[in-house]
Amino acid sequence: MLIIDSPSNNAYFNIATEEYLLNKYPKEELFLLYINAPSIIVGRFQNTLAEINLDYVTENQIKVVRRLTGGGAVYHDLGNLNFSFHTPLGDEDFSDFSKFTQPVVDLLNGLDVPAKLEGRNDLLVDGKKFSGNAKLARNGKMIQHGTILLNSEMQVLSEALKINPLKFKDKAVKSARARVTNLIDYFPGGITIDKFKQLLIDQIIRENAEPSRIHELNPQEVAEIEQLAQEKYSTWDWNFGGSPAYNFKKAIKVPAGFIELHLDVKKGVIRQARIFGDFFASQPIEELEEQLAGQLHETEHIRRVLSSVNLTDYFGKVSLDELIDLFQ
Repeated sequence: MLIIDSPSNNAYFNIATEEYLLNKYPKEELFLLYINAPSIIVGRFQNTLAEINLDYVTENQIKVVRRLTGGGAVYHDLGNLNFSFHTPLGDEDFSDFSKFTQPVVDLLNGLDVPAKLEGRNDLLVDGKKFSGNAKLARNGKMIQHGTILLNSEMQVLSEALKINPLKFKDKAVKSARARVTNLIDYFPGGITIDKFKQLLIDQIIRENAEPSRIHELNPQEVAEIEQLAQEKYSTWDWNFGGSPAYNFKKAIKVPAGFIELHLDVKKGVIRQARIFGDFFASQPIEELEEQLAGQLHETEHIRRVLSSVNLTDYFGKVSLDELIDLFQ
């Protein structure tokens, strides 16, 4: 087994590393560890905008990255350790998460932390979740990866994943919000994320029947991962445009009156826009609705579109910022 400790805290790089290693080592067993700076990692089949507090995420410069595996959205920061097993699929039971979560449970139990696997894919301690896990099968290999909340910023986690469920109507996979906790409270003497990471590496080496060795990503591998991150994992098309079709609805009250927006969106592109309200318009609102069709449902893109429009013609007294809020 190759054990790889990512040299980066960049979520774009680390999520790209998962895909890169899947293709680079089609038959090798791997164990990857990485720690991300503040970021939200959304499941492959989720509607990204319906999983995040966009205003908070934008204001706090939190990266948003779509991963290859299914499941729900999770928050990462420097107090959160992420682990990833890559193994030949073989006769493995794809629905069984116990094999690759057991080393984490064994390590924690050995440190007098009463961790256990509950349900399908969550690790809990005293009834609270500290680790969610997800899987992917592709080209004869399987990835199972998970998070470990050691000393994460819980308030940021709560705010970043706080969304308004009334805005969206879709069939995308929804995140199940559970009571979560940090493991740091179970280490009276304290423990660093790097120390815990080393303990987990040692645990994997002990439990793995085959010889293991540390593999440092070489400059060529790093460059190729960075290219994949730039071309795919840092793009709006992948992280937001890849969302399933959804209907978006929001209403605001401004000096001009009440304005309500309905959008039909597919792969991040507005297919149809309808605008209702008690405002007074000198021009048919249908003209603006037609201009919005075919545009990206993305804040800065919408800002550029509306900046070229005389909004007073359609709404009376309304500012660009007030109207931008309608689309978020």
